[in-house]
Amino acid sequence: MSSWRPSRRNQDRDEIVERTEDEWRKLLSPEEYRVLREAGTEPPFSGEYVDLDAEGTYRCRACGNPLFSSQAKYHSGSGWPSFFETLSPDAVRLRKDTSHGMTRTEVLCARCGSHLGHLFTDGPRPTGLRYCMNSLSLSFEPAEADNTE
Repeated sequence: MSSWRPSRRNQDRDEIVERTEDEWRKLLSPEEYRVLREAGTEPPFSGEYVDLDAEGTYRCRACGNPLFSSQAKYHSGSGWPSFFETLSPDAVRLRKDTSHGMTRTEVLCARCGSHLGHLFTDGPRPTGLRYCMNSLSLSFEPAEADNTE
């Protein structure tokens, strides 16, 4: 896993992140690059966030864009971290994906255009959506502990 983390300055949601593919290769591990920049998929049940139940925010691993709250995460049984909604409507972009002989909806980071996973309509209430994400496309920021005893 890459040790690179975006600075707080670069986590401004309104700032579009543009880099060359050579720059992305330097910033991301080979596995992260394959998923985020080449629309790869990690094997099911192999990702670090599949079973994570901690409270916090899931960000784009490439640029730090806040994408999902742990409150929207659920165990779908699919083998990938799944969420029923994004943190905000403008956190991701959707694109038709006809690769591998099927039609799906690809989910991309709205800030840097990195591949995150796919969106399906078989999720739970209240949205009926399943944002099926690759752990390699996410970084997790734990919620700050409440020390007000």
